Amino acid sequence: MKHSLSPSVDLAVVGGGIVGLATAMTWLQTRPGQRVTVLETESRVGQHQSGHNSGVIHSGIYYQPGSEKALLCREGKSKLEAFCDEYRIRWEKCGKVVVATDRSELSSLERIIDRAERNGVEFRRITTDELRKLEPAVAGVDAIVVPETGIVDYGSVCDAYRHRIEEMGGSVQLGFQVQRLDADDTGVRLAGVDHNQSVGKFDIRARSAIVCAGLHSDALVRQGDSVASDSDSANTSSEEVRIIPFRGEYYELRPERRGLCRNLIYPVPDPAFPFLGVHFTRMIDGNVECGPNAVLALAREGYRWRDIDVRYLQRTLGYSGFRRLIQKHWRKGLGEMNRSLRKSAFVTALQKLIPELRASDLIPARAGVRAQAVRANGELVDDFLFRSTPKVTHVLNAPSPAATASLAIARRVIEQHQNLNPNS
Repeated sequence: MKHSLSPSVDLAVVGGGIVGLATAMTWLQTRPGQRVTVLETESRVGQHQSGHNSGVIHSGIYYQPGSEKALLCREGKSKLEAFCDEYRIRWEKCGKVVVATDRSELSSLERIIDRAERNGVEFRRITTDELRKLEPAVAGVDAIVVPETGIVDYGSVCDAYRHRIEEMGGSVQLGFQVQRLDADDTGVRLAGVDHNQSVGKFDIRARSAIVCAGLHSDALVRQGDSVASDSDSANTSSEEVRIIPFRGEYYELRPERRGLCRNLIYPVPDPAFPFLGVHFTRMIDGNVECGPNAVLALAREGYRWRDIDVRYLQRTLGYSGFRRLIQKHWRKGLGEMNRSLRKSAFVTALQKLIPELRASDLIPARAGVRAQAVRANGELVDDFLFRSTPKVTHVLNAPSPAATASLAIARRVIEQHQNLNPNS
């Protein structure tokens, strides 16, 4: 087998998304001189969830107090803003409004207010007159403003993380797809395909590894299960989880209609559903995105309806957790599919927030795919999920606000990794 990389590194990080890059960078900052390499399948870093999100720097207002999401979002937000300032990455603290569009949503708004207070998030309840001053096109019966929410280009953040890794002597290897992990007492063997060559393979040894594989995280953790004993941390469960990919589709406002949204406009989220609902987001480049919905992607990287992986889809449909999930949320699922297939339904959902919006104001925009962990009992894993075995730590579930929290997740994952691997 061809050895495309050095046969010995101190740490291999699988995945060149924002969490993997933050982890490698943080490791090198605290362990200068160690040999660290990031292995990324794509030809650029941050090509999936990290580069296909709304660009929001989240405040942490929505998350269960005391959860990993709540704690790491607050910590990570401050660290991300400081990093952007230091490395001159453009970002903006623009604020957002969270709007109850009818009285049935008031109890859910109170729930968000309670979480904001308990999570230490700055917010202010505003009158409908104040709402109209902030966002003249928005209709609502009650609202809060969250002034500390911000926006940034996470692609630029990924590029900056990579630059720092390389400045500190680490490497980012693009086009390297890890297909197998084998751990023993001496370290970890990582093997896979080198896409830079027509018939290239690689086979390297690392003292230990941290896997931040996003949409592929469940496949790689099963590799580790076959060779390492279970040592789950307190916030994880040893029961099976699978990654179910959900595609989020967006429209954007035509340039001449961007005035409908001044900053960020969010609905009150449904507490029974893990997605925030369609909203309006002013991007750092001035575009205004509208969405997303949430439909089952038909492949791990299923950014379009025609992106279909039959074998993967069969495994997903055959998974007991997915079938139980559908039984619980089939009405919501049908509504999301309807919005995907019918623009008029998407527009109707957006008009709850901005009634004067018309279909002609919207043009199709990009889509993203969210890697969502689902338990065998059909429960969506709501929190971040990390799992450590000797020599290998896996980030199993890191949806939004993982980009905001990336530097805090890196700190958290490294600490957990060292608890089992003190000599790493």
